[in-house]
Amino acid sequence: MISENEARDSLASSSTSSKNSQKPESVVTSTNSSKEYLHDGGNIYPKVHSSDSSSQSSSDEKIDAANSRGRWPNEQTLLLNTSIQAGTASPHIDEGEQAPAAKEKPVTWSSLPRKDQLLILTLARLSEPLTQTSLGAYLFYQLKSFDSSLSDSTIASQAGILQAAFPGSQFLTAMLWGRISDSEWGGRKRVLLVGLLGTTFSVIGFGFSRSFTSATIFRCLGGALNGNIGVMRTMVAEIIKEKKYQSRAFLILPMTFNIGVIVGPVLGGLLADPVGSYPSVFGPDSLLGGKNGVYWMTKWPYALPNLMSAIFLFASACAVILGLEETDEILKQRPDYGLRFGKWLRRKLCGGARSHDYNALPGDDSFAPERLSTDLELQPTPTSATSRTGQLSDKPILPIRRRKLPLRRIWTRNVITTLIAHGLLAMHVGTFNSLWYIYLSTPRFDPSHPDHLNYVQRGPIHFTGGLSLPPPRIGLALAILGVIGITLQLLLYPQLSHRLGTALSYRLSLLLFPFAYILAPYLSLIPSTTKAPYPVAGILVWAGITGILFIQVLARTFALPATAILVNNCCPHPSVLGTVHGLGQSVSSATRTVGPILGGWIFGRGLKIGVVGMAWWFIAGIAIIGSIAGTFVKEGDGHEILLEGEEREQVNKTVRGGS
Repeated sequence: MISENEARDSLASSSTSSKNSQKPESVVTSTNSSKEYLHDGGNIYPKVHSSDSSSQSSSDEKIDAANSRGRWPNEQTLLLNTSIQAGTASPHIDEGEQAPAAKEKPVTWSSLPRKDQLLILTLARLSEPLTQTSLGAYLFYQLKSFDSSLSDSTIASQAGILQAAFPGSQFLTAMLWGRISDSEWGGRKRVLLVGLLGTTFSVIGFGFSRSFTSATIFRCLGGALNGNIGVMRTMVAEIIKEKKYQSRAFLILPMTFNIGVIVGPVLGGLLADPVGSYPSVFGPDSLLGGKNGVYWMTKWPYALPNLMSAIFLFASACAVILGLEETDEILKQRPDYGLRFGKWLRRKLCGGARSHDYNALPGDDSFAPERLSTDLELQPTPTSATSRTGQLSDKPILPIRRRKLPLRRIWTRNVITTLIAHGLLAMHVGTFNSLWYIYLSTPRFDPSHPDHLNYVQRGPIHFTGGLSLPPPRIGLALAILGVIGITLQLLLYPQLSHRLGTALSYRLSLLLFPFAYILAPYLSLIPSTTKAPYPVAGILVWAGITGILFIQVLARTFALPATAILVNNCCPHPSVLGTVHGLGQSVSSATRTVGPILGGWIFGRGLKIGVVGMAWWFIAGIAIIGSIAGTFVKEGDGHEILLEGEEREQVNKTVRGGS
């Protein structure tokens, strides 16, 4: 008695044995299923009972027909009887397997497979929050530098437009990038490269802009070329095929965002306006400035942080070219000269050390042992490239064309409800990020110099003014947000998410957002150790900032990874996984466009009428609607719709050796 896994191991070893060796027939019975296997001369195949004879005969006929057509000439062909198209294996387990899996201990970070690929994706993902959060530290002041005569309310509206320009352009192109990533002439890696290089060009242009119009154009250009979030989520799903790893794997991208939230604002605050911030180093008659100061830093005071972002983006693009593998099952067979050069370069630099990739069966570049996992739904797939003599065939296997679910059939009820809830979440989270930057920069209310004559702050609603923090302190306030987020994600999220489940932890986290948004504007009323118009200071103020951020980040820590998993699992068919993630990014980009624009405009109106909390309470209402929508979201299995020839029940895998 040996297990089914041992039977598979015996298959792998038998692929290198001589075909003339003969062994007595024996019956192998699986210990964890009712399957029986025949072991005959190095070949292992399920024992065919009388009720299965017709299906076995049908499989034999398919193999003979394929060989007679010359599809795999002079090759020993292994046929896996499975249920879906080649290259579209679902990364999800069956519903019946979820209950036992829930009793397992949580997986560890060290147990995640393909950590090398996840690391490259992490570096690529880190580039975007570095750029976006760095911008928030000085955006208000950069807009002021364009036209110092503009009022604070106008600057707030412009800041909302600039924040929305990037996701607004993403909304127009994200689904297109998702379709390109699913196409046979595109692919995940190529789309990711376009996004990184396009954003690099965008941030350089933004840093050297001299007007609001040119800054908006470069922001739009960067968003239009960037469909990376959806593509990265697709790649994570295709790298991490087992559902038990999803809670940690999908946590990597939002955790990376929090790392960017820590580093980006600090860099932005420290590097913005270097001549004004460090006159002894870059100013007139300084160490590096010469007589008149560093010319380009004087003319473009906010170019330096953007140049640093561009350097990091370009480095990430190089890492993708040299080290990232294509994850699409069909397109990964395409030659990748960048990856080959990267492997050659590593061998030269590391003294001939080879990379530790998964080992395939002899003569088969496309077969990996984990693809036989019972967690996956598979399909009839040729898996051997060996000839009848046991040697590698010189004739390549023809590329397999997948059947793709038509776009009109993507719109299932679960897809629609998941996208609506995802869009509402992205709307209020994106608007919070935009408002937070503006609110921290907005001048405090000064009773001795009110904007409106005879205006007096009164009651819990009629009060106004921001915190008047300079860029370095804004960077500190934003870094607090990142520190809280990454701490919660490392220590709290994996354990609670494992116990509560994805859907329940998602719904509970949505209930926390309204509290953070309702309380945020009351930071203006906390007693400060300094008087207006000077920036706020004191333990009470920073304790209040930390408390608001703790509530918001706690909710976001659970909501963002969960919504990524839910969008991934609501996909009706694995052949459109990239398209569904592109749809998710399009929806979130649309709402992240509308949210900051509306939020910035409402914030400006609130400053004029003396109600600074108006915009905050607006996004609190959006968060309440989002929590209601979240109750209708269900966790799918990633393969709700079956194409012709697919079966819901996973049939026995038939492994047959030719002679």
